[in-house]
Amino acid sequence: MRRADRLFLIIHALRGRRTALPARSLADTLGVSLRTVYRDVADLQLSGVPIEGEAGVGYVLRKGSDIPPLMFTADELESLVVGTRFVRAFAGEKLAGSARAALLKIEAVLPPELRDRAARTRIYAPIWRDPTKTAFAVLIDRLNAAISENQVLRIDYADEAGRPSSREVEPLCLAFWGGAWTLGSWCRLREGFRNFRPDRIADCTITGERFSVAKGRDLDAYMEAMSGYYEGME
Repeated sequence: MRRADRLFLIIHALRGRRTALPARSLADTLGVSLRTVYRDVADLQLSGVPIEGEAGVGYVLRKGSDIPPLMFTADELESLVVGTRFVRAFAGEKLAGSARAALLKIEAVLPPELRDRAARTRIYAPIWRDPTKTAFAVLIDRLNAAISENQVLRIDYADEAGRPSSREVEPLCLAFWGGAWTLGSWCRLREGFRNFRPDRIADCTITGERFSVAKGRDLDAYMEAMSGYYEGME
């Protein structure tokens, strides 16, 4: 279980309780050690969550406290909802599913007034997920996974003029520019940083090779190169 999920579940388990919940019960429920529970609770307390109690006794939320308003202001919540809508509309299927799950978790612990505020948000992102777009969403998921796992990709690509090429790239990041995605990469053919639009990738194959992050051709170097490129266009 991810640490973020554990922290959420600890808070959720303590909400509405009148008696202290033993750390052992939390450890058994979460499938972790007592030491992990102690550490997680201590981190929550340091971040401002009003948990009272101590190791060996148990934990309870301070009387009169309500976690959601302390965690999110109305404007912060609106930002989360809007961000989730954009992820659902424009990211891959995997990220879209995670965004839906995250929003459900948030809404599950919101007080009525904040839940109503979230529902009234009037900033939308159109959901374009239809059968003709499924392949593109799958491609975004594949590219995202390759970035996370440092996997070398072989792509068949057509540039803006329609000229085809085949090359191996080391994918570094995905960026959405409001109208199109780009894949930021180190291109082995050109021996330099290049941006590729996924909608112009005719074929994408995972080679099975993993690349090592090297200084000068990593994400930081890519971002610096792109910054210099766009500054030069001004």
